[in-house]
Amino acid sequence: MNESPDPAWLPPFALRALGSRRVRVTGDGPVVATVRAEVLAASAELVEDAGPVDLDLVCEPDPDGDPEAFVVERSTTTTTVRATSGAGLLYGFHHVVRKGGAAFTGTWTEEVAPRQSIRMLDHWDNVDVHPVMGQVERGYAGGSLFYDNGVVRADLSRVAAYARLLGSIGINRVSLNNVNVHRTEARLLTDLLPDVVRLAAVFRPHGIRVSLSVSFAAPMTLGGLGTSDPLDPEVRDWWERTTAAVYAAIPDFAGYVVKADSEGQPGPFAYGRDHADGANLLARALKPFGGTVFWRAFVYNHRQDWRDRSTDRARAAHDHFAPLDGRFDDNVVLQVKAGPLDFQPREPLSPVIASMPRTRLAVEFQVTQEYTGHQKHVCYLVPLWREMLAFRPDEDRAVADIAGGRTSAPTGGVVAVSNVGDDRFWTGHPLAQANLYGFGRLAWDDRLTSEQVLDEWIGLTFADPGVREGLHQVMDGSWLTYERYTAPLGVGFMVRPGHHYGPDVDGYEYSPWGTYHFADRDGVGVDRTRATGTGFTGQFPEPWRNVYESLETCPDELLLFFHHVPYGHVLRSGATVVQHIYDTHFDGNDEVEKMAATWAGQEGRVPAATFDRVTDLLREQLRCAAEWRDQVNTYFRRKSGVPDGRGRRIY
Repeated sequence: MNESPDPAWLPPFALRALGSRRVRVTGDGPVVATVRAEVLAASAELVEDAGPVDLDLVCEPDPDGDPEAFVVERSTTTTTVRATSGAGLLYGFHHVVRKGGAAFTGTWTEEVAPRQSIRMLDHWDNVDVHPVMGQVERGYAGGSLFYDNGVVRADLSRVAAYARLLGSIGINRVSLNNVNVHRTEARLLTDLLPDVVRLAAVFRPHGIRVSLSVSFAAPMTLGGLGTSDPLDPEVRDWWERTTAAVYAAIPDFAGYVVKADSEGQPGPFAYGRDHADGANLLARALKPFGGTVFWRAFVYNHRQDWRDRSTDRARAAHDHFAPLDGRFDDNVVLQVKAGPLDFQPREPLSPVIASMPRTRLAVEFQVTQEYTGHQKHVCYLVPLWREMLAFRPDEDRAVADIAGGRTSAPTGGVVAVSNVGDDRFWTGHPLAQANLYGFGRLAWDDRLTSEQVLDEWIGLTFADPGVREGLHQVMDGSWLTYERYTAPLGVGFMVRPGHHYGPDVDGYEYSPWGTYHFADRDGVGVDRTRATGTGFTGQFPEPWRNVYESLETCPDELLLFFHHVPYGHVLRSGATVVQHIYDTHFDGNDEVEKMAATWAGQEGRVPAATFDRVTDLLREQLRCAAEWRDQVNTYFRRKSGVPDGRGRRIY
């Protein structure tokens, strides 16, 4: 059993299917060299001659082939992986590892290619320890992997191990710094660029290109200009010179990530320009080098008047960006949060995704658990992401097809906010590693079921196959369990302001952030209908604009996102809204108790350090679930005046 201090899904026993098999690797380049190193790590016999082998890994460069695709063929004696690039060969090797012994039996052929061309992780890491956000904004696994004491770490061995993990699940891009670009992070683009060169060199052997988050105000803060106006020739020249210098140092640099005109970040609005003007400025500087600008669509007014019910944060991204469809250059990817608010446990799909057929879109998820338990709670998020990727805005398209360019829309991809840090367990909570693994696997193939993905991760992570059933019991339904004991029926938030951990039903209710539930003595929920509310339902295509508009057809799990209803409104389950709130909060707490009991049965089957860390965190999850239960139920009991129909204790 692996007792490594840094357990993840690539311990030595994950490669046991290779054992002492004879393996040949053919091809050149840094990523092919990585494949050779992986073979040696598996204790397989690396064969250089032309004799018989069990596994033949062949890279045959072909400029017309898909560089990330591969073919696996099994004859009676040999399994052969063929690819046209080192990246394809690496992905094919890990495909064989995941198949285990089945890769070496029977006769068959598989042609495999990723469903998304962009599979990217954004790190919200600060070089300096920020006085408010710390070193990793919305990160719950310790400090940064990359930075320490205001510089890039001298020892990048842990970054190399991380790159290996990401290469094994097909991640092909990593953004290295916070989208909220602070003073020191901004300098990664200029005088700190040599440190970015070092990081790029660590990721490159695993087929991963690096990006930087950049500030739209960089021509002023770094270049000394008096403006950042995207139509100003001096601003354009500054970005062109600066970008050329980046590519001179890092020829395979992936591009820029930009958060502009959002939550205080500078942007083109200051000059009377729009987001297409801003994005295209950077895109044209990147274009000669094959780079991409990822322009985030998370733009809204965060200084709202809570008394004004006509203002709706959920509308903002569509209002800003849908009218610009067709105006973005072809190396701009509009990075759109999957939901219209902010990574809540339950939201509808952002209508932006269905509204911009002439724009490259990347759907953005959050692997780090900002609103789903801070990686202190077991909350397996793959079922949520899979549900959103499979959602069909209309009968002809699923979200994954739009992002993947399998419709009339141009090719985009998927992006997620990373959840790793320098904690010995990578993600703080050992079971949260399944979300990192699962994002990569869904990005590669959204047709995988959440159970399949979890089964893969369990098999690759734990040596004892006896843990499989128990871990499925703990994790399969954990997202829905979390939803039950937190904010009900899609209303969202109800978290403590600032750090977003634990319940505070009215914490944001009278704030400027636009995250309201409007509970009063008569009912709860946000009226986003066209008839009487903010009109947000009108941003959706048919049939959803009318499905969400009507109380009769709106899904119950999103009822309070779209409607303000009386506490006595009857759901499809037959329960009233207020009774549903009581029941689910008691049920969610009970389910966490069962999760903890099931995990206790894994003692001796998983490494002791892993068992102890998860046990401690489940204890905290149970405490927090009880707090959610009691605060939310008490709030609505007092607000509504309606007692619990089952007579349970509500304070």
